[in-house]
Amino acid sequence: MLKTTLALAALTAAAALSCPRVLAAQDDEIGLALGSTPAAAQVEDLDGRASDLSAWVGHRPVLIEFWATWCWNCRALLPKMEAAHRRYGRQVEFLVIGVGVNQTRNTMRRHLASHQMPFRLFFDASGSAVRAFQAPATSYVVALDARGRVVYTGIGPDQDIEAAVRRATGERR
Repeated sequence: MLKTTLALAALTAAAALSCPRVLAAQDDEIGLALGSTPAAAQVEDLDGRASDLSAWVGHRPVLIEFWATWCWNCRALLPKMEAAHRRYGRQVEFLVIGVGVNQTRNTMRRHLASHQMPFRLFFDASGSAVRAFQAPATSYVVALDARGRVVYTGIGPDQDIEAAVRRATGERR
């Protein structure tokens, strides 16, 4: 049953990612509902040590991206993520969750050896975070305010990451 579920999830993700249309950021809710609080989720650091995402949620604003080494949307989004991190990295926790579809902790480590990222990185081997955050695909971004409530969700390379971070911090422009 679990193998069938994982295979179906991998197929769905591959189909969504192979669509010729580029998915853009949306104001419509994608995944978690705005105002909701995500369920606890177990992930692993790149050394295989278990970690619960609740250690970061509800203490200060958090921006989470569901990511993969092979995801071209993630590559296109990276400069926006890095720019937001440079500006807000002291106020906001930036977490990148590597999905367990066609990658492992080892492939992530190899990729990061030549493509450093300034974020806290995790691997979602069990799919716990994907389920808890209702991640429909890679490049899915969730911004949470300091109380742990969802203030933004989006998908694709055209997201305004800085605006998502401003929502999480409560900064007005």
